[in-house]
Amino acid sequence: MDVRAACPEDLDAVMKIYESARRFMSRSGNPTQWGAAYPERALLVDDIGKKQCYVCTDGKGIRAVFVMRIGEDPTYTVIENGAWKNDAPYGTIHRLAGDGTTAGVTNLCIEFCRDKIRNLRADTHRDNLIMQHLLEKNGFERCGTIYVEDGSPRIAYQSAG
Repeated sequence: MDVRAACPEDLDAVMKIYESARRFMSRSGNPTQWGAAYPERALLVDDIGKKQCYVCTDGKGIRAVFVMRIGEDPTYTVIENGAWKNDAPYGTIHRLAGDGTTAGVTNLCIEFCRDKIRNLRADTHRDNLIMQHLLEKNGFERCGTIYVEDGSPRIAYQSAG
């Protein structure tokens, strides 16, 4: 499986993966993290334009999507009930989702990001037990609580690897 920057032609496939991921999250006890429509198409167009949206592909199509950006993330400025492992430059992984047909896409995405920058941060909803497990399995440690743009809390993780 390969990882590459998403292009505008990928948008419909990416939207389908997020739609499938929202249904899966809802069935898995996490119906509120992304609600019924997150991420919105306009946000993905912006991510693709900024070259920070990536897709994982095999010979049959796109199997996963995620956003990775290097640099300060405004939602990570304030952390409660803990602290970041360090203040070194970092990359942030957001909106990681797979189509459900391929195992190991989370590991692939994280390794791709680690090849870009070793110091990584991520966050997830308290009800997203699957992502919590996958982050911890990949060497991330819980650091505290951050609040996303709408004010809702997320468990903050960092891998200083």
